Amino acid sequence: MAPAPARAIAVVLLTFVCCGCTMAADKAPIKWLRAHATFYGGADASDTMGGACGYGNLYSAGYGTRTAALSAVLFNDGAACGQCYKIACDRKLADPMWCKPGVSVTVTATNFCPPNNALPSNNGGWCNPPRPHFDMAQPAWEKIGVYKGGIIPVMYQRVPCVKKGGVRFKIEGHDYFNLVTVMNVAAAGSIKSMDVKSSDSNDWMSMSRNWGANWHSLANLTGKMLSFRLTDTDGQTVEFNNIVPGGWKFGQTFASKQQFK
Repeated sequence: MAPAPARAIAVVLLTFVCCGCTMAADKAPIKWLRAHATFYGGADASDTMGGACGYGNLYSAGYGTRTAALSAVLFNDGAACGQCYKIACDRKLADPMWCKPGVSVTVTATNFCPPNNALPSNNGGWCNPPRPHFDMAQPAWEKIGVYKGGIIPVMYQRVPCVKKGGVRFKIEGHDYFNLVTVMNVAAAGSIKSMDVKSSDSNDWMSMSRNWGANWHSLANLTGKMLSFRLTDTDGQTVEFNNIVPGGWKFGQTFASKQQFK
């Protein structure tokens, strides 16, 4: 059988349902949900660089090859950027010929899989609403699926992100427009809100999500020592005081020693 592209094999549309739960200590049950998964980016994931979250080079940003582009229902206009998902082949629905049973892989959301309204959602329009779908980096997908299969039904659950080192902040833009990319976030992985404070002020100023994991401020902060306050999508707030030293330049990245837990 010749290799098939990620979006080229017809499957039955599955709904967004819970198919089993695991219980974490002192926490609500973690639901396993159904979706489908395809792959893109090549055997070395080189074509997954960039993406709709704005992380740029995923190797140097620390995300590597275990990443995925999410369909619209999961991507949530960028609010899911940085979230982590454990994914496994759906043993009840998958053809064992194309599925690697008994294994799972954890990926980080780094990109958006756009809908293709020219194709039916069960035959090429895999990321059309309301489908939950993961277009995974090929090396991650091949942990759970056989390359020639192209697309497989999967089970998934959102899980805490485990990251090495602290949160990273990359600053770009110009005077009166500071665009900050927030990377390498552990725990929830995704950021709900962000504030900035400069060395010449005692007040926090709210920042707005510009796109993906990029947040902007319209104040003139050029060269000033900066602090950031982040609240993740699970409600945890962490302050990164004086993380950006005075005299910084656009294009620089600053790594903190703090991390979400």
